[in-house]
Amino acid sequence: MENKIALIAGDGNLPVVIASRLTDMGTPPVVYSVREKVGEISKYALEVVNIVKPDLGSTIKDMKSRGVKKIIMAGLISKTLAFKPSLFDLTTQKFLASLVFRDDHSLLGALVDFLEKSGFEVMSYREIIPDLLARPGHIAGRRPTSEEMDDAEYGFSICKTLVPLSFGQTVVVNKRSVVAVEAMEGTDATLLRAGSICSGGTVVKMMRLDQDQRYDIPTVGPNTLRNMAQAKLTCLALHAGWTLIMEPEEFRSVAEKEKITVMGIEQCRSS
Repeated sequence: MENKIALIAGDGNLPVVIASRLTDMGTPPVVYSVREKVGEISKYALEVVNIVKPDLGSTIKDMKSRGVKKIIMAGLISKTLAFKPSLFDLTTQKFLASLVFRDDHSLLGALVDFLEKSGFEVMSYREIIPDLLARPGHIAGRRPTSEEMDDAEYGFSICKTLVPLSFGQTVVVNKRSVVAVEAMEGTDATLLRAGSICSGGTVVKMMRLDQDQRYDIPTVGPNTLRNMAQAKLTCLALHAGWTLIMEPEEFRSVAEKEKITVMGIEQCRSS
């Protein structure tokens, strides 16, 4: 097979869905798994290569030996790896040492640039799963209250300020007060932390307006709603067109059960 696609697969269901769609399109990927457990993604893989530790040098050589021309990156990878340089090969250590900043946007952008300079095309997966993108308007659960709409509007104004700094992709707001802001701990930990501070609130999730769509598209799913319910958060406002909803049928079912309102709100992108 010419022009093989490599899928660098982190944890979560997103890489599995992408691999499944690629297989349906007749281009099953070579999966480079950094997942805790490979799981069902192997059903949709041309081959599975387990990456035990970050090793850009060996991974690139392996991709070239298998005829890989295009790369997709998807799934969760612990951001704390950046603090464990002893795990990295020399190529990865040099790559990290060359970065002035190590925030998500800088790190992933530099990685895309590095891979492309190594001869690969890094692809966006947004066009592979367009049906999973949050649409504008009411999406699931009950209808939002006027207070929740006000908090969502306020939350997006906060996100617009924070996400260019490469944190704050998720913000929790209650009565137009910021309760919690997502940093390196991730969305779920942010939600639970918000629940430990107050009862009730609106969760806003937004993609950086100048974000390269080839990586780090915000993602939610049924477990997002379950964690919101545990934290007693009542509203989820998503960046319409730029947030993925995984397992949409179960997502809608959980929203209905937990009486959480979910809505998509459009934001103007700069590109």
